[in-house]
Amino acid sequence: MKIFKFGGASVKDAAAVQNVAEIVSLYDGQKITIVVSAMGKTTNKLEEVVTALSQKDRKNFTALVDDLVLFHETILGELFHERHFAVYAEMEAIFEALRLRFDQSFSDNYSFEYDQIVSIGEVLSSVILAAYLREKGFPAVWADARKLIRTDHLYQEGNVDWNKTESLIQERFLPLFSEVNIQVTQGFIGHTPEGFTTTLGREGSDYTAGIFAYCTNAESVTIWKDVPGMLNADPKYFDNTVKLDQISFKEAIELSYYGASVIHPKTIKPLQNKDIPLYVKSFLDPTASGTIIQKNSENDALIPSFIFKNDQVLFSFTTTNFSFIVEENLSDIFSRLSKINAKINLMQNSALDFSILMDRSKINIDQVLELFKDTYSVKFNEGLTLITIRHYDQATIDRVTENKEIILEQKTRQTARIVVK
Repeated sequence: MKIFKFGGASVKDAAAVQNVAEIVSLYDGQKITIVVSAMGKTTNKLEEVVTALSQKDRKNFTALVDDLVLFHETILGELFHERHFAVYAEMEAIFEALRLRFDQSFSDNYSFEYDQIVSIGEVLSSVILAAYLREKGFPAVWADARKLIRTDHLYQEGNVDWNKTESLIQERFLPLFSEVNIQVTQGFIGHTPEGFTTTLGREGSDYTAGIFAYCTNAESVTIWKDVPGMLNADPKYFDNTVKLDQISFKEAIELSYYGASVIHPKTIKPLQNKDIPLYVKSFLDPTASGTIIQKNSENDALIPSFIFKNDQVLFSFTTTNFSFIVEENLSDIFSRLSKINAKINLMQNSALDFSILMDRSKINIDQVLELFKDTYSVKFNEGLTLITIRHYDQATIDRVTENKEIILEQKTRQTARIVVK
């Protein structure tokens, strides 16, 4: 069996959904699990719905839901030319349940409410895609990931219970392939033991594909993107990008850890554990070779890869008594940062100070300053860029740092990390 994952851009409108059916037709007669994300920017809109609910802003809530209904109805109208199809009733029921939530109490656990609402996007897209595939003659059924992927109670970042999930998928999911060739399920979402919906973190649909592959011992996973494969740099920031034809699981994990956006960081490990190859292919050119990620590492160092993280802020901590930074200080700093769920992109220490780099959008500078003012003197620089180069040489470093001020630089044998302004 093959696992296909289609992201929001690949189902953003009716033409995109029709293109998915065209891709599936290339694999006629094969067993396929399709993992699908919410359509277009639906997740962002649903996040606004959660905010409106939390603020009891009925006007904004109603307008946002109306926009979502219109967006999905427009897609349905182009895919199904008559309203008698059952998919219309399914969609109306989903939105009616959403509307009723406004007059229900809003939990003190914001993350819980977030997961119950935002997960609707994947439910809608998977219902529509499954219905369209059946309409085009494919033997396809809809499968509910909220009854298959078991997690803990960490809403917005659910941790998978692998043993229970594997059991549920093998008991409730795999047997249906004796009757159909295609099952369509949702990326990004799971459920607690009590049946409450959880999400696996933003961009978690890739991870869902990895989970299903691991639990079904799939032949392969293919992530369908709007790029020809995994590129050595983001074309938005880098000219003359090169496609990586083949890299290892280890290299993919390294690249995702440093911030490469093509593959979700959690996706690779379950595939590596069972040696299941991962393909990154273009839904615009589905017969092209794309990129294959597998265990062989002999091609990893052939092409340098560049990862840019913009809008970074660098904090430097110095003890107020000007004593040396020692292990006790580092433990204290990490403990305080964990209280605000800070995510560190890079760190460096010297005798008298310790520096960390974080995404500006994910932290509150005043909160960080307040958190440390009793013991440390804290300085910060904003507007920085973190450049990571895998398999670098001096020429590649010179190329990306030309006309830039280098604030901080780190090198290992394979990786250079440079903070510039």
